[in-house]
Amino acid sequence: MNSHAAQIAERLAAVNDRLRAVGGENITVIGVAKSFPAEAVIAAAMAGITDIGESYAQEFVAKHAAVDELLSDAPSLMASPVRWHFIGGLQRNKVRKIAHLVDLWHSVDRPSLATEIAKHAPGASVLLQVDISGEDQKKGCPPDELDALMSTAVDAGLQVVGLMGMPILAEPEAARPGFRMLRELADSYELSEVSMGMSGDLEVAVEEGATIVRVGSALFGPRQ
Repeated sequence: MNSHAAQIAERLAAVNDRLRAVGGENITVIGVAKSFPAEAVIAAAMAGITDIGESYAQEFVAKHAAVDELLSDAPSLMASPVRWHFIGGLQRNKVRKIAHLVDLWHSVDRPSLATEIAKHAPGASVLLQVDISGEDQKKGCPPDELDALMSTAVDAGLQVVGLMGMPILAEPEAARPGFRMLRELADSYELSEVSMGMSGDLEVAVEEGATIVRVGSALFGPRQ
């Protein structure tokens, strides 16, 4: 294991300690690699992080290709294949570019996007993004429109496996009501996965029922 991978492994151990401290078991930790190079993805995989999240379509396509190129020269660098998560806001015209690369879509927030994903990735696994913050800059389906979004996604043949939410931008404890609402909504639809919580508020998210946390700086360090 190289020094970068060893550093990420140390940070992952610290994240896992935080999760265990609040009773988090079998939590999927997604390494959010936006703005970090392909080498960071390889290092993360070497450290045991095989779920990688990307937020920007163009960066994702380039990085995926760069990872493949690095692995073509040294396939033993990555013992297990990466599972790629698209977690950012997405325009419909970008779906075609990444449809063949995404293993789980986190940010399906409107019927037109669900339909477009189904067109280019039939049967894809998705999380429906719900607005749990009420902040204008955050994306997400209003809770009272979730029924319609769910129906569109299911009718289009998508596999809706859970919900995703972005909390209010404040102290971690302020996110608790939104996290609780998202877990309750997931339970009402009998959905198993709930993607919520990031580096700064993952404890609160897990306490409220997160099954997936999206961790960037706590694994990769500060972004440039």
